[in-house]
Amino acid sequence: MPTALMRISRMFPAIAIALMAHPALASDSPPVVDIVTGSLSGVHDGKTGLNVYKGIPYAAPPVGPLRWKPPQPAAGWTGVRQADHFGPRCMQRAIFNDMVFRSDGMGEDCLYLNVWTPAHGPGEKLPVLVYFYGGGFIGGDGSEPRYDGASLARHGIVTVTVNYRLDVFGFLALPALATESPDHATGNYGLLDQAAALRWVQRNIAAFGGDPGQVTIGGESAGSMSVSALMASPLSKGLMQRAIGESGSVLGNLKPRPLALAEREGEAFQQRVGAHSLDQLRAMDAHKLLDAAGEKDVPEFGPTIDGYFLPRSPEDIYQSGEQAPVPLLVGSNSQEDKYTSLLGEQAPTPGNYRTAMEKRLGKHAAEALQLYPGRTGDEVKTSGTAFAGDQFIAFSTWRWMDMQRRTGHAPVYYYYFTQARPAKRDDSAGPDTGAVHSGDIEYALGNLPGNHVYAWTAADHRVSGIMENYWANFIKTGDPNSPGLPDWPAATSKDGGLLRQVIGVDTHTSADRNAARYDFLQRIDPDAHL
Repeated sequence: MPTALMRISRMFPAIAIALMAHPALASDSPPVVDIVTGSLSGVHDGKTGLNVYKGIPYAAPPVGPLRWKPPQPAAGWTGVRQADHFGPRCMQRAIFNDMVFRSDGMGEDCLYLNVWTPAHGPGEKLPVLVYFYGGGFIGGDGSEPRYDGASLARHGIVTVTVNYRLDVFGFLALPALATESPDHATGNYGLLDQAAALRWVQRNIAAFGGDPGQVTIGGESAGSMSVSALMASPLSKGLMQRAIGESGSVLGNLKPRPLALAEREGEAFQQRVGAHSLDQLRAMDAHKLLDAAGEKDVPEFGPTIDGYFLPRSPEDIYQSGEQAPVPLLVGSNSQEDKYTSLLGEQAPTPGNYRTAMEKRLGKHAAEALQLYPGRTGDEVKTSGTAFAGDQFIAFSTWRWMDMQRRTGHAPVYYYYFTQARPAKRDDSAGPDTGAVHSGDIEYALGNLPGNHVYAWTAADHRVSGIMENYWANFIKTGDPNSPGLPDWPAATSKDGGLLRQVIGVDTHTSADRNAARYDFLQRIDPDAHL
């Protein structure tokens, strides 16, 4: 019996030729790509024209004897593997109430990534974005709707989200682990996962129509910190051509832990859970380990100067200009934290503010009050919010921007995001007073429609359109500018400050004159770390 395509070819030869040239259009069958480890069957979205591949293993499951080892190569498979649903998220506690997951449960077997592509075959050489989620290195997942890659993919970008190990599973450091390591390294397994994902992209992204020579890495919060670390690491700095950081870096006050401290904390944790060897520790139930890591007096696990992924401190690496010499788009939000984190329940009066600053900064309080003045109630709110946001994450972001601008041999585009989220749809909360930490994600990635918590306005959509187009242009060219957008100059000295782009309802360029604040924070606590 003749096939449908054969019947069409007899009646409409031109149509048949077009269908043969585009196999994805020839039938309703799902798209299939061939990568190094085997064939993958994804999902074609008829509305957007995108092909989506979810839950692709980029490394072997880090379970059993592979717990606390660098990621190992993923095993190959025969036949066609279904890539139509997200893989499991990595082990994590339910800490963040703004995280919504579409993942297939949770477990240690979690090293999967997801690809959204507008290409309908290999060889199209589209620019690529690899995005790493935030969550303090203790939470997050590539399946979260706010990181969905479809909107940017519609701009002609192959978009990838990556899962990486978290918390005690991603960052435990122990002398015994260093002893068994061929590289004499311990900790940073989550960052090694990210580097492995970037190597996977180099080997496989062409099959999805992506160009391995046009890779941008990006992320928010811990994801942004990861980007700054990946730029510094000799294991990954050659695997990217551009970088995006949204709020956070491993510089300034968020430096990785010294190895000796991380190992001491790791040994204390091992004793706490009653394990007398690595074999016992690796045999322990994952949920028991996760619960122990979340106990009140256990230090959080995070990046370490391990001598391998990070051979020296990121500060030293950036100071020496040894980081990736790539264009950087980086910035922070207008309300990364709030004055209430400094004052607690106390009223925002000048007296209460001075007392709180003296308690926090001791002998440095007087100088701080010159930089963050609080002579009226309104000034206390403004300065207290600025100080809290700087100490939390804005200072580290500025430090990264400034060091890359000075030693990175590439343009740096600096921004300040000001758009406050609107009221919630259920009327449980009014609009935010500023752009809160993580509030930029849906705007930048074009994902406001996927967040049904907030009553987005026309102004929000306009701001998102500007921001997403900046991001898309940068991913394609290393420059956020294009006709129709407010001009965004690279960060250069002008008018007594540094040029940065204020992104909000009134998007414009202004001179940031806050360097004295950040120099002060660097000077009073040069040894601060995560």
